Amino acid sequence: MLQKFLSRAAILSRALAKFARLWYNALGMKVFAVSDLHLSGLMDKPMDVFGPGWEGHFEKIKADWEERVSDEDVVLIGGDTSWGMYLEEGAFDLKSLAPLKGQKVFVRGNHDFWWNAISHVRASAPDDTFHFLQNDCVKIGKYVIAGSRGWTCPGSADFTEHDMALYLREGERFRLAFKEVQKVRQEGDILIVLIHYPPFNVKLEDTVFTQLFEENKADTVVFGHLHGAGYFPLKCEKNGIGYYLTSCDKLHFRLTQIY
Repeated sequence: MLQKFLSRAAILSRALAKFARLWYNALGMKVFAVSDLHLSGLMDKPMDVFGPGWEGHFEKIKADWEERVSDEDVVLIGGDTSWGMYLEEGAFDLKSLAPLKGQKVFVRGNHDFWWNAISHVRASAPDDTFHFLQNDCVKIGKYVIAGSRGWTCPGSADFTEHDMALYLREGERFRLAFKEVQKVRQEGDILIVLIHYPPFNVKLEDTVFTQLFEENKADTVVFGHLHGAGYFPLKCEKNGIGYYLTSCDKLHFRLTQIY
């Protein structure tokens, strides 16, 4: 009799825990973002060469992460995660994120040379809280997150005629990502786009990216790539979509809360 009671109690406990997780996902899940961590566990690439503000930058990010993020939350990481040149070097840096709470969603940045075949990258994940996007999406709770790298846009200071082909190709990759979104997005879901490069220039002019985001009714766009003191809005709105710049030095090595 006692054994049967304990068995039923265990089943009830698991059911209540599952219900609690579903309730939290529906009502209480928070979404944070930070990008351009530039970790260098196996590389001799200390970031403080870019200024004293970078000294101990990952320790600052971890301290903020540990204080604010719970297991059920989501953290978006918008590229340039590791200086590693090879997969094993990038995987080493990913392990430093494993003890941190939350579901972690990544896109590739222009310095993520360790990021090769997406199947190999996903196989290198330390655990199932790591999600790597490449022209596709992932759904976590009510949030659908679509991602790709992007490219520098026309009108940007560094854009040349040689960039046009890559810029257009990255637009096509986002078309693929949004096709995946259509398969999983339901009424009431929130669509977040994760892209490494800014999806427009400093004048916020229309691009192939912004047009796709608007056509597919994105709610929010998160990006990084930019560093230093040069002006670019940390947060802005364009045609009803919120845009967040999340390069870690721009955020004083803290996470920014998106939802």
